[in-house]
Amino acid sequence: MDDYTHPALLQDQNASAAPPKKWLPKLAGLLVVVALLATGTLYWLDARHYETTDDAFIDGNISQVSAQVSGRVVKLLVDDNQLVTAGQTLVELDPRDAEMRLEQMQAQRDQAAAGLDQARATLPVRQADLDQATANIRVSQAELLQSQRDLTRYTAINPRAISAQSIDSARASATSAQARLDSVRQAAESARAQLAVAKTQVASAEAALRLADANVADAKLQLSYTHVTAPADGRIARRTVQLGSYVSPGQSLLAVVQPDCWVTANFKESQLADMRPGQKATIAIDAFAGRNVTAHVDSVQPGTGSIFSSLPAENATGNYVKIVQRVPVKLRFDTDVCRNLALAPGMSVVPSVKLR
Repeated sequence: MDDYTHPALLQDQNASAAPPKKWLPKLAGLLVVVALLATGTLYWLDARHYETTDDAFIDGNISQVSAQVSGRVVKLLVDDNQLVTAGQTLVELDPRDAEMRLEQMQAQRDQAAAGLDQARATLPVRQADLDQATANIRVSQAELLQSQRDLTRYTAINPRAISAQSIDSARASATSAQARLDSVRQAAESARAQLAVAKTQVASAEAALRLADANVADAKLQLSYTHVTAPADGRIARRTVQLGSYVSPGQSLLAVVQPDCWVTANFKESQLADMRPGQKATIAIDAFAGRNVTAHVDSVQPGTGSIFSSLPAENATGNYVKIVQRVPVKLRFDTDVCRNLALAPGMSVVPSVKLR
């Protein structure tokens, strides 16, 4: 009788010992909500310091190689996507026309040099003529002085002591000496003028020689243009020239894509308030399954993309609709991923810039 327990009492004890299972789902849901709120808060606190955009792509230097002279392609030394180095010959044009012009210019240069030698050889002759004329002036001056003294001496003597013929002879001698002096002076002026002409001819011949030298240099330059060379290291792209084609000056032949690259990210103007050069960035590259590489902000373009377009918006006419503008931001990679991953201009990326 001592071990007997009333069924109602036993039922109350079991009920009090059973856990309140109906509260477990509510408690789990509450914990999930708290976790989500905490995770969202932490994410928001961290994400607000980042700016990202999907309007971004790999950019780089692309050198367009064009013909500088006309001619027919006689050698095509590169193929599509080939690696080249700066100064490497890519295309050779027919050089015969340029070589012929160079020979003509060199012949004209030799002719101009001969003309200069001839003009310079005339200078000493003209200088000697002037020196001779100057010496003749001094002789004539001495003769005139002597004649004038004789005439003065004869006229000072008593006319009875000297004959009139002697006086007339002295006067004629003085007049003749004056005439000779005038003549040699004119000859000296003529010699001086001829010397000036000779100097002018030398200067003209020197100018002609300089012009001939310039023509020779230009002909050599035009001949060098028949060898189209690579302006920088890179890879051949968009090759449109073919062997045997006739090309004209300014015609695009191919492009050289240089190995250096960067990211041009077009951020909205509202995303640039806290963006500064030097800030860290992460670049997700679409071509490599979103692989992330590190980078940094290099610079921000001083103008929106639309303002530099071929047809910029003219907001002063018609109805105006405000559109959020985008500004190109240049991002530089921290490592040489352009070579390691073979990145090419135009590939899509997604940058994320840490503002703080």
